[in-house]
Amino acid sequence: MTAPATDRSYKFDPVSLQILWSRIVALVDESAATLVRTSFSTLVRESNDFSCVITDARGYSLAQSTASIPSFIGTLPATVKLLLQQYPVESLRPGDLLITNDMHIGTGHLPDVNIVRPVFKNGRLVAMAASVAHAPDIGGKLRAPDPREVFEEGLQIPPMKLADQGRLNEQLLMIVRANVRVPDQVVGDLMAQMAATEMAERRLLELMDETGLEDLIDLADTIQGYSETAMRNAIRELPDGEYDSELATDGLAEPITVKCKITVTGDEMLVDYTGSSPQVDRALNVVPHYGYAYTVYGVKCALAPSVPNNEGCFRPVRFYAPEGSILNPRPPAAGGARVLVGHYLTFAVMGALAEAMPDRVLAASGAPVWAFNVLGVNRNGARFANCFFFNGGLGARPNDDGIHTLAFPGNTGNTPIELMESWAPILIEKKEIRRDSGGPGKFRGGCGQTVVIRNMGSLPLTMSFLAERTKTAAPGIFGGMAGGLGSVKSNGEEINSKETRLMMPGERIELSTPGGGGYGDPRVRDRAAVARDVEYDRVSPQQAREAYGPEQAANDKP
Repeated sequence: MTAPATDRSYKFDPVSLQILWSRIVALVDESAATLVRTSFSTLVRESNDFSCVITDARGYSLAQSTASIPSFIGTLPATVKLLLQQYPVESLRPGDLLITNDMHIGTGHLPDVNIVRPVFKNGRLVAMAASVAHAPDIGGKLRAPDPREVFEEGLQIPPMKLADQGRLNEQLLMIVRANVRVPDQVVGDLMAQMAATEMAERRLLELMDETGLEDLIDLADTIQGYSETAMRNAIRELPDGEYDSELATDGLAEPITVKCKITVTGDEMLVDYTGSSPQVDRALNVVPHYGYAYTVYGVKCALAPSVPNNEGCFRPVRFYAPEGSILNPRPPAAGGARVLVGHYLTFAVMGALAEAMPDRVLAASGAPVWAFNVLGVNRNGARFANCFFFNGGLGARPNDDGIHTLAFPGNTGNTPIELMESWAPILIEKKEIRRDSGGPGKFRGGCGQTVVIRNMGSLPLTMSFLAERTKTAAPGIFGGMAGGLGSVKSNGEEINSKETRLMMPGERIELSTPGGGGYGDPRVRDRAAVARDVEYDRVSPQQAREAYGPEQAANDKP
């Protein structure tokens, strides 16, 4: 999963390098803004479920758009490299576009569509402009944990050309339209991705013309080299040795176990998931690209959060998961709900590193992200399919409380009520922060939220959920207490959140997302902070008495 370290010869003075780096980040952010402005779906425009990346001609990442989903900086460059293996440089021409949603080449599930544009200067390949975005629909069953094989999950697009020297592959677009429920939205988002990569190409070539760069190799080696050196220095500060953690997800009938062993040797790190559960015959499996992405994200957050995101950051970190395990499934395993396991890997990494660096990790969050997937007929009689996101609470931090309803380790946004109600024949009867759901501690975990959704239509809706921590709460750390469990209820009765079901007219669904774990002994929490929590209705007087106790005093010792 890693490339060899580059031969770093720094050919740019610090001022020029900073200007070039800032310009590249800015052009990728402009690419992302183009995608958001031109997209058709709430998944891109409101929930932030996309990424734009520039790589050099080798597929090594240079910059990622600032607001991107964290996992995509790990998956998208890997996708570019694999596409370059299937479409070597000599086979590419200006105006080409490559596309795939293959789960083992891409992000691990079919709704994420990758589009890659080769960038040429004076007839020579100099970069790759890439985008990945979560499509509003990809056919097959509604996105849910219950499919048994990838064939149930929708249309699979093998690596192929979406455009050949500027000529769109209209036959592929016809196939896409024939296999999805909302073809205008899906194809519209594909066009938005194309526009985003075209904007990145245009701005990059303008920058290269302005600065006299004929290719990006020396600049890429320099930028990636600095990031690699910074990451290696951060790893070197850890004592050599092994660091272990183990956690359990809700799973299916039985929990899924994730075992993590981190071996630090000098300035390199191996993260080994041997001993984790075997793959399952449901859509919870995690492909190595996605597992690697959320592993290195956890390492980077703990060790070097301010280092720019590019290929260099990740070269010192290796990933291993045995074939046939939940983190390296054999085809045709399903993976549409891989987030319900994959997001735990960041916490597994932080749990392993906690004793070695207690001031650099946070308690577990009320994550993975929750989603309400729904399809049916809208108020205008047209078919619709969409996915709405709701976040739990952030885990408490070493120096502050967790933030309410904030996604981590993903960064998908909570879908606005107005948009949900405009897309689907539903009414949001309640949306409020859950009192007492944040884990008590010296620093309190962030609270989750409660959302009540009613079917206002005359027809049933098909619905499914991405929901976790309904059985195993987000644990606290260093004496902090666990966050509150999540739940999914229909008309007041708890239901199985892992099954697709019908939502009947008038039926009410109540989603209660979990809270984050606390950090440190609750008994030393500042009295004023507890009083403020009670005043703002984040903590009940009863929990304040039971968790924090009368002996609590203003004391900042952990």
